[in-house]
Amino acid sequence: MFRKYRRTRTPLLLAAAGALLLGGATLPQANSADGCDPKEFFVAPDGSDRGEGTKDDAWRTVAHARDQLRADGLTKDMACDVVVNLRAGDYPVDKAVEFDERDSGSGGHQVVYRSYDGPGKARITGAKPVSGWQEYKDGIYRADVGKDASFYTLFEDGKRATTARFPNRRTDTEWAPYLISTIPEPEKEAVRRWLWAKPGDMDPKWDPEDLAKATVTIWSGGSWSWFTDTVPIKDVNLEEGQISLEYQTRYAMMNSRSGSRYFLQDSLAFLDQAGEYYLDKEKGQLYYKPRGDIKDAKVLAPTTTKLLDIAGSSERHRVRDITFDGLALQYSDYLEWYRFGWVDDGDSGFEHKYPMYDRQIEMHRNRFGAVTVTNSKDITLTGMHISDTGYHAVYALFANEGLTVKNSLLENIGADGIKVEGPYPGEGDTSKGHLFTNNYISHFGELVPGDAAGVELMDTGHNTVSHSVIEHSARYGISLEVRPEVKAEDNYARENTFEYLRINEAGLDSGDMGAFYTYGVENEEPHPVDNHVRQVVIGDVIPDPSMPDSGTRGVHMDAGGCGFSFTDIEVGKVTDDKYQSYQCNQVKNANWEDGFDASRMEYDKIGVTDAFPYPKPKSAKDGE
Repeated sequence: MFRKYRRTRTPLLLAAAGALLLGGATLPQANSADGCDPKEFFVAPDGSDRGEGTKDDAWRTVAHARDQLRADGLTKDMACDVVVNLRAGDYPVDKAVEFDERDSGSGGHQVVYRSYDGPGKARITGAKPVSGWQEYKDGIYRADVGKDASFYTLFEDGKRATTARFPNRRTDTEWAPYLISTIPEPEKEAVRRWLWAKPGDMDPKWDPEDLAKATVTIWSGGSWSWFTDTVPIKDVNLEEGQISLEYQTRYAMMNSRSGSRYFLQDSLAFLDQAGEYYLDKEKGQLYYKPRGDIKDAKVLAPTTTKLLDIAGSSERHRVRDITFDGLALQYSDYLEWYRFGWVDDGDSGFEHKYPMYDRQIEMHRNRFGAVTVTNSKDITLTGMHISDTGYHAVYALFANEGLTVKNSLLENIGADGIKVEGPYPGEGDTSKGHLFTNNYISHFGELVPGDAAGVELMDTGHNTVSHSVIEHSARYGISLEVRPEVKAEDNYARENTFEYLRINEAGLDSGDMGAFYTYGVENEEPHPVDNHVRQVVIGDVIPDPSMPDSGTRGVHMDAGGCGFSFTDIEVGKVTDDKYQSYQCNQVKNANWEDGFDASRMEYDKIGVTDAFPYPKPKSAKDGE
């Protein structure tokens, strides 16, 4: 027998609950006084979907288990939890496993999908191996993958490969070095679809027709270094050094201080470094230069952008009371091109009370993560290991309440670790009450460095982010944002708590930022203090030397960054101020002020607790 899953928001219970994950099974024995015997089913990699779903006759796929629960009506009028046990091994998928309100728990009980043999042992994977390699030249190999193949990241032996680029990246964990854009005449400073290279930066031997199939990754905005765009190339004039882009970048390529940092990618002409790949989509051929012997390499191409899609059919009909316990989710795809938000107010094509919020939210085409959640209530992800994603690890859009992510390891993430996008301001307070605790979020923003955040909260309130380590980001560690134009009554970013956090290696490639960042959260006096930050240690915030912007900060309270209390905060080295803010917040015991008392810091409680169920990443700098 297993205990019933009960949701709790009590932080003191987290350590005890997390400790239970360290054993073989992730669920403890039930108290016999409950008189509750959960219905249990089993799924195994060597099972059969024609089986009975028992321990000795397991099903093979998670989707079939879900369908059987639906068909048998096991989620209606539940008297106890229903537990689907996934045995250790891989469960490859070529599309997301979808859950909707038909799959919800009922009667206060949970439907649970758990890794039966321990945290991370059952893996849902969104990639397939590439085989049939033939030597091409210069240590590069080629394999036929079919003309219908279309993917935008690649993995070798559980490590992300680099899309062939120029100039080559300095290391596997750095985005630099870059080229710097220029302009032939001043009146072209405002252009967003034309990029000019400096003389000598483009090799005259390159084939313009091949380059027209490549892409540019650029910190548009000149010296600003605020966001990155990845945009396909439309045309190239090598003589003029001019590149025309298919789509507008978020900002212009130049400002009065500087051109934009950029690199070219996705051309066979750039494939010259181990760990780089190029996909010729027209011929269906993949080129790769392995890090070691190709005979020993396991090269995997992603098959899907999502692994779990948890979505109710509407705000009124929500999916609810489902727990995912101890599952590993690995490999998902990126996008052909990326820009954060629309360029201008109202560009989404939908009428909103605040049309400028179009510039603050992901475009429709970009609204996904390895775990995508919408129209939900009380969904729990616990003991998860989410890694090697093309885009966000966990993405919660609009109407979600009580989403919990705890005791989980998120690493090698294409964009944000956890991203919550609440509703457009003034259109209903539908995203709130989320709990993100005892998580280790490492190496995120690998493909979208310009908007990288370990946890990004957009127009959402009554949330807690606690007892976590967040490290290795080109930009933010934690971000809470709305917009400065939003009136107090239309702003939902209220009553958020951030505590016992350690943020390391933020701001590695960007400027005018803070490891802890806010924007447009409290825009009208008298600025009531209803967001709280306490017991936070921020390590050094030092960017790449190529970054031309105004500097890095530990805490940056950008326009409208008011109504916060900061208590017991320590910040390492920065290139600007440790704390930048308007005079609208409360600060007690922070090391940017005189009289800082380090004895008040509860270092032993900052970061993940002893109940964290996974080994910490080797790059951990959590003070131990």
